[in-house]
Amino acid sequence: MHCLRFDAIGTGWQLDTAAPIETELRSAIAARIEEFDRTWSRFREDSLVSQIAAMPGLWQFPGDAPALFDLYRRLYAVTDGAVSPLVGRALENLGYDRGYTLRPSGGAVAVPAWDDAVAWDGHALTTLAPVVLDVGAAGKGYLVDILSGMLLAAGHNDFTIDGSGDIRRVGPTPIRVALEHPLDAAMAVGVAVVPHAICSSATNRRAWGEGLHHVIDATTGLPTDSVMATWAIAATALEADGLATALFFADPNRLAPEFDFSWVRIHRGGFLETSPHFDGEIFA
Repeated sequence: MHCLRFDAIGTGWQLDTAAPIETELRSAIAARIEEFDRTWSRFREDSLVSQIAAMPGLWQFPGDAPALFDLYRRLYAVTDGAVSPLVGRALENLGYDRGYTLRPSGGAVAVPAWDDAVAWDGHALTTLAPVVLDVGAAGKGYLVDILSGMLLAAGHNDFTIDGSGDIRRVGPTPIRVALEHPLDAAMAVGVAVVPHAICSSATNRRAWGEGLHHVIDATTGLPTDSVMATWAIAATALEADGLATALFFADPNRLAPEFDFSWVRIHRGGFLETSPHFDGEIFA
């Protein structure tokens, strides 16, 4: 296997490929990541998301946007509004802002309801007031899928992309992925057999104070506190990433009719549960 490592969108990436990645393709991957970041990052002054945060209006999005918005709308419905791309202002208020101040500036900020704040027509977003979009619940997984598509288009058919825990596997054999213990990174609670994609989320990641972390319940504007860590295995990293977030808020039995996936999650207090058809081993 050939290994390509780099940093992008604030985290580390690793691409393991059976054949080396050509210089031209490496440049194309870097350019595509830059394009994605310039659209979706709320940490860049020059991003489309930052423009949307400044004023209401009609905003044209690039061709990759429909899949991401459509997934968010499905997750918003099945979690009764708990998973929303409109949590950016709440995250900023809690200190997870462009300057990474990591200092809360007040109490909870109400997250606007989807239909009260925005309208998505499949190509453009209409905002009725300035809103701070944050697609952290599914965006990195989607970027993993986009890069996977680029490798496939270039003739690569045996590779694994790891976007800091958001993983996509393409090839003749599945991979085994350790499930990191949320309270001890040196330990695993199990191993998952992954034929396509697995994504995880945990409240110990991107945490900056007592009870302060990035998994925001859009119905309260505050970090959730009942689940510590989740893993979702699905056909795409986009769905796996979004579902890993949804598992903090929704009964898996409610998600199951809408999505084809398996899962593991750990509740606060250590109780661990898995889907009936989880393929792997659990150690605790």
